[in-house]
Amino acid sequence: MIYNIVIVELGIVLIVATLFAYLAKGLKQPLIPAYIISGLMIGPVLGLVKQVELINTLSEIGIAFLLFIVGLEIDFKRLKNVAEVSTIGGSLKMLFLFITGFILTRVLGYNAITGIYLGIIVAFSSTMVVVKLLSDKRELDTLHGRIVLGVLLMEDLIAIIALAMLANTSFSIDLIILSILKIIFLIVISFFLSIYILPSLFKFAAKTKELLFLASISVLFFFCIFSMTLNISLVIGAFIAGVALANLPYNYEIIGKVMSLKDFFATIFFVSIGMSISFGAVANILVPLICFLLLIILFKPLLCMVIITMMGYKKRPAFLSSISLSQISEFALILAAQGMIIGHIHQDIYTLTVMLALITMGLTSYYINFDNQLYLMLKKKLKIFEKILPHKKFHFEYMAEKPKYDIVLCGHNRVGFSIYKTIKKMKKSILIIDFNPEVIRDLMERKISCLYGDIGDMEILERINFKDAKMIISTIPDKHDNVLLLKTIKKSDSKAITFVTAMDIDDALELYEKGSDYVILPHFLGGEHVAFMINKLTLDITQVIKDKNQHIKELKHRRIIDHNQRNR
Repeated sequence: MIYNIVIVELGIVLIVATLFAYLAKGLKQPLIPAYIISGLMIGPVLGLVKQVELINTLSEIGIAFLLFIVGLEIDFKRLKNVAEVSTIGGSLKMLFLFITGFILTRVLGYNAITGIYLGIIVAFSSTMVVVKLLSDKRELDTLHGRIVLGVLLMEDLIAIIALAMLANTSFSIDLIILSILKIIFLIVISFFLSIYILPSLFKFAAKTKELLFLASISVLFFFCIFSMTLNISLVIGAFIAGVALANLPYNYEIIGKVMSLKDFFATIFFVSIGMSISFGAVANILVPLICFLLLIILFKPLLCMVIITMMGYKKRPAFLSSISLSQISEFALILAAQGMIIGHIHQDIYTLTVMLALITMGLTSYYINFDNQLYLMLKKKLKIFEKILPHKKFHFEYMAEKPKYDIVLCGHNRVGFSIYKTIKKMKKSILIIDFNPEVIRDLMERKISCLYGDIGDMEILERINFKDAKMIISTIPDKHDNVLLLKTIKKSDSKAITFVTAMDIDDALELYEKGSDYVILPHFLGGEHVAFMINKLTLDITQVIKDKNQHIKELKHRRIIDHNQRNR
C-alpha cells in the first residue's frame, strides 16, 4: 500500500509541476519560479503530498546529478584566463559576505553558531540554478559565463569543506583537519581510478549505449556512497565522480545520456523548495528575512560588481556576472537541514534559509533571462564603477592605425572559423571581434586584425568603422546582441551586407524584420551542406573519398584548437 501512495504523490508532484511549467511558458516566464510555486500549491496550500522525506531525498539526488554534470564539463584550461578573478575575487567575495552575514546575525540577536551558519549561507551562490540558466541561454562560454563558472567552482570547493566541517556536533581543529583529509582521500581515489581503472572500463562500456549509461551512473553512486561512508555529503562525491570522468573521451556522450535524469530530479528539487515553506513560521522571521534578502539581492551583486571591476573587467561582464550570483546556494539547504538535525540551529533558521532560497533563486531566473535589458537600463549609471575604481585595461587587440576593413566578423567560433577561411581565400581585409581571450591571443600572434569584446557592449560597437565595411557577419546567436548590432549599423549609414545568427525560426524572422540581409540558422546548416554535397557529387566515389580525407584533416585541426566544446 505504501508503494501506491509513493507513486500517487510523486505523480502529483510531476503533474502539477508540468501544468505550472506550461503556464509559465505560455506567459513567457522562467520555469524555476513555476516549479517553486507548484511546490507551494502541493505542500503548504493544498497539502496534497505527505511523503515529504521522499521528495527531499529525490531533490538531493537532483543536486548530485547537477554537480556530477558540472564535474564532467569542467575544463580547467578554459578557466585559466579567469583564474585570478575566480580565486582571488571569489575568495574576497565569500569572506566579505561571511563577515557581513555573521555581523548582521549577531545584530539581530542570534548566537554565534547561528551567525556562522547564516554567514556561510549568504556567502555562496547556486551552481545548480546559474549553470542551468546560463546553459539554457548558451552563455556558459561567454566571458561573464566563464567568470561565473570559475567563481562557482571556487565556492563549491569551499562549500564542500564547510559541509564536512559542520557535519560534527562539536568544533575542533582536529575535526576540521580530519574533514579536509577525508576530502583529499576521496580526490586521490578518484585520481587513481581516472588514470588506471576507468579508461579501460569505459572503453569497453562505450561499445554499448546502455552499458555506457549504466557505468556512468554506477560511478556516480559509487562516489556518493563512498562519501557518505566517510560521513561527508553525497553531493561532494557526485562532483568528484564527474571530475573523475571528465578526462575520458566519452564525457560528452555521458552528459547527453544523464542530462534528462538531471532535469527530472532538478525539477523535483525546485518543487521541494516550495513544499518546505511553513507559513506559520514565516511571521516569526519576517524582520531577518527582509534584512537578509536586502543583503543578498542588493549588497551581494554590488560587492561582486566592485570586486570584478577592480580585477580589471569592463562594466558589462562585471554586471552580468554580478546579477548571476545574486542568490544563495543549494548547499545552503543541505547545510541548514544538517545543522538542524545536529542541533546547531533551530527550525526558524531552516525556514529562513528555505525562504531565502525560494525568493532569490526565483529572482535569479528573471535576472539572467532579462540580463541584457537590465544592463541597457542601468548602463549609464554603471559607468561610475569604472570611473571611481582602479581599473586596468585589457590590451587584447591588434588593429591598424586607421582601421578600414572589407569584412567585420563577430564571433570566431566553429561557424566563424569556417567563414574566416573562406574570406582569407578571397583576400579581403577582415576584423574579427570575439569575447574569448584565447581566440584573441591566437589571432594577435598571427597578426590578424582582432578586437576583444562583446557585440552586446556599445563601447565595442562604437569603435568599429561600419560605414566603410562591405560585409558584416555575426555568428553570435544572441538575438538582443544582433538587434543592437543591426541598429548600430543602420545608424552609421553603412551599405554593408549583413549576416546574423539565430537559434530558432521566430528569432530569425524577427531579425529579418530588423533589417538583416540573411540570417544563419546553425541547426539547418548541416542538412543544407549535405544536400549540396549530394547534388554536387552524385555517384562519384572518388570525389567522395577526396572530400572525406579533407574533412578528416579539417576535423583534426579543429580538435587541436578546441572546437569540440558545446555551446560555442
